[in-house]
Amino acid sequence: MVFVKSLTFDCADALVVARFWAGALGGELDGESTSGKALVKAPGWGAPTLWFQRVPEPKTAKNRLHFDLRAPGGDVAAEVARLTGLGATVVTPGELTVMADPEGNEFCVEA
Repeated sequence: MVFVKSLTFDCADALVVARFWAGALGGELDGESTSGKALVKAPGWGAPTLWFQRVPEPKTAKNRLHFDLRAPGGDVAAEVARLTGLGATVVTPGELTVMADPEGNEFCVEA
């Protein structure tokens, strides 16, 4: 049987994006993380780790894979506000709100 060890994000600044996702998901940013490479450990949620690596090229298209986050207690507005405070932006508001992390990687928030 094969297990997913990590999900990898290409980015311009690994530390900025990793800090955002650590805060968004309640993960733990590895102490040896840098702007070139960063790791977010997944304590408590049992998911793969998140790996962030700096690449020279910018993001140019829509993600082919994204997270769908469930808002605690179904309160999408409160979760969108929290994530915006961490550095996300709203792309398309609604019951299913599309957001983007600090480098433009899209994700959804739903009840």
